[in-house]
Amino acid sequence: QVQLVESGGGSVQAGGSLRLSCVVSGYTSSYYCMGWFRQAPGKEREGVARINPGGSIPVCADSVKGRCTISHDNAKNTLYLQMDSLKPEDTGMYYCAAAGSRGYCVGFQSSFYSYWGQGTQVTVSS
Repeated sequence: QVQLVESGGGSVQAGGSLRLSCVVSGYTSSYYCMGWFRQAPGKEREGVARINPGGSIPVCADSVKGRCTISHDNAKNTLYLQMDSLKPEDTGMYYCAAAGSRGYCVGFQSSFYSYWGQGTQVTVSS
């Protein structure tokens, strides 16, 4: 069965950096679109970044563009999200997700992603 386990979250001051990891098991993640989402209390879940199979065309959402790098390590079957210059508005629970079918990403529609991790909390203080 597919499992996604996030790690790397924590508390950081504004301007700091974090690297989140998502270890995937039961699934060869290099064949699928994978993404990162986040959700703050009282807000809807939003896409943060996504990456196509083979690591092509990494995309970060406008809200984090320039401060975000998504990458995938095929050998480790692990997805990463590097966040720099963190802002208080980046605070939230961060989830990794994987598509249910092989192929390129088709945006940040939650329904496109069949597998989700439990999340890792990111808290940015001013």
